[in-house]
Amino acid sequence: METIGVLTGRDRHPCFNHAASGTCGRVHLPVAPRCNIQCGYCSRKYDCVNESRPGVTSAVLSPEDAAEYVAQVLEKEPRITVAGIAGPGDPLANPEETLSALRLVRARHPGLLFCLATNGLALPGREKELASLGVSHVTVTVNAVNPSVGAKILNWARDGKRVFRKEKAAELLVSRQLSGIAALKAEGITVKVNTIVVPGVNDSHVLDVARKMADLGVDILNIVPMFPNEGTTLFEHGEPDPELISSLRREAGKMIPQMEHCRRCRADAAGLLCEDRSAEFAPLLACPGGAGKVERPYVAVATREGVLVNLHLGEAAKLAIFGRNTEGGFRLVEERRAPEPGTGPERWEQLAVLLADCRAVVAEAMGEAPRRDLAAHGTAAHECSGFIGAALAAVYDGKNIEILKGRKHGLAKACCGGGDGTGC
Repeated sequence: METIGVLTGRDRHPCFNHAASGTCGRVHLPVAPRCNIQCGYCSRKYDCVNESRPGVTSAVLSPEDAAEYVAQVLEKEPRITVAGIAGPGDPLANPEETLSALRLVRARHPGLLFCLATNGLALPGREKELASLGVSHVTVTVNAVNPSVGAKILNWARDGKRVFRKEKAAELLVSRQLSGIAALKAEGITVKVNTIVVPGVNDSHVLDVARKMADLGVDILNIVPMFPNEGTTLFEHGEPDPELISSLRREAGKMIPQMEHCRRCRADAAGLLCEDRSAEFAPLLACPGGAGKVERPYVAVATREGVLVNLHLGEAAKLAIFGRNTEGGFRLVEERRAPEPGTGPERWEQLAVLLADCRAVVAEAMGEAPRRDLAAHGTAAHECSGFIGAALAAVYDGKNIEILKGRKHGLAKACCGGGDGTGC
């Protein structure tokens, strides 16, 4: 077993072992842009190198680029002992990307520890696969074990194609978290639970969470003060008083070991906890393989038939997701079902999460609310009409897409493009 000082094995994880935090580092791989829940305190932003908090990253990587990024980071910072996936969305809401990244990095760096952080909604049924991939540490964020409390924090949860809200969402989430944690422990995986303290919401419930986590055999509890993000539903509650956090840790510590050295890390954090180098390594994220890879590879299109941009964003039941081919031209990657109408502002928040890997969305028309909310999450929103291929070319090449606004084309003529969105 590789040794770092007197630390060996699982002791080399700096978040789970305070003694390791000054000598053992971690690198977070931002390969998971989508999330399956929306918490009232969470705001995921991209391209924000100067802000340090969960959900923030300077780029989103493909699994292949993540493996290359780890290799480059290890050359510059050999003290790193852990590779983890913590977002910027939820790793298990992006299972293909997450599991592929774990496989690729493990193949190249088998001596590293592997971990991930999840909200737990999609955790049950994944524990054996995670264990087989060598994931030794998992963090689950559990803010409540009583759904009536959780409903005050959780806006919605998406399970497959179904969206649950408030107490029904919290009930589902709590159930999945408890069963998932129990399954992780049965597989011998070390489990840390993060509990975000929201003043006036769950602060008097934290000890109930601690008691339940102790009963489940959780290894360590991390009581974390909420980071108030402007524009979120819980922003006005503010950050809890440090004395409250200290008191909760002291009382919870009578039931379960406490983590008291958390840095509320970014989704692309790298380096020691006390010496984060994510800003220094940001250029590697933008170009891990030296080929100028981009962090948001797709463009979403509101279209009736897959050839023209000809649908109002609010009327689109689904969106066509296009990517650019390396040899030129564009390809249809998939279709994604848009959030159901009738949910007010939450609909556009859900859409922003759904399109977290898209640099832009183009539609024939859209309201100011979706344009604003999408932009706040890093997705540009454009109005235009005409051939999809022309719109995609304008977005990818950085041209003025507004010149395409109001153009009309006959579908019969458009069909000569073969239905691939590239036009004639």
